Amino acid sequence: MPSDTPLRVLITGATSGLGREMAVQLARRGARVALTGRREDKLKEAAGAVRDAGGQTLELLGGVDDPAAVRRHYAQIKAAWGGLDWAILNAGISEACYARAFKAETVRKTFATNVLGAAYWLEAVIPDMILAGAGRIAGVASLAGYRGLPGHGAYSASKAALIALLESARVDLRGTGVSVTTICPGFVKSELTARNRYPMPFLMETPAAVRIILSGVERKKRVVSFPWPMAFFMRRVAAHAPDALYDFLAARSGPMKKADA
Repeated sequence: MPSDTPLRVLITGATSGLGREMAVQLARRGARVALTGRREDKLKEAAGAVRDAGGQTLELLGGVDDPAAVRRHYAQIKAAWGGLDWAILNAGISEACYARAFKAETVRKTFATNVLGAAYWLEAVIPDMILAGAGRIAGVASLAGYRGLPGHGAYSASKAALIALLESARVDLRGTGVSVTTICPGFVKSELTARNRYPMPFLMETPAAVRIILSGVERKKRVVSFPWPMAFFMRRVAAHAPDALYDFLAARSGPMKKADA
């Protein structure tokens, strides 16, 4: 990270979990951090934590699923800082989505935030980064995107879509100076995982997960997946397992047993 000029960073979904911790850790390095979030009280609290950590901040209230809000937020960033060096597309939601009580609305809402929310920001920041010949984009997907997890069809599908979207953008942007990193965490302590009532193997503390993420973005890694035992299993084993074997194992996982209860 350059020491002479403060890094200009966008973090979407920055009011809690990975987003908030990324903002604080970057602020400790002197970065200017633009935070987006839907909850005004949480947004103000996160911005205060950034300032306490030594960083400058912009508070951008609103959801990433609103393209008008995204355009307005990016205009505010350009007016204040002239542009961005990093865009970390972290906003995401997760709701149970059991096929036995399937609701298409759950899929629509999940894709609106997890996929379209990232797409609106990609549309906003890529042209200026190409003009500048530099920039780093990171999208927070999930190891859940490598297979359809029982009880989490909408979430898994949205993260699979985001993985493919970011991969395509990464290839298209070769030679422009703009790097794209796909972040695929396993279970990390957050408001989302706190709702889970089933075993979460290799559950990570948020600060440790964020250190891995920021290191990967700094190094322009194509994919950052962790923790390594879960990443190895999902990307190298489960993703290539015969469908019959995957179905057998997944049907005995915590989420499915909860659905059967």
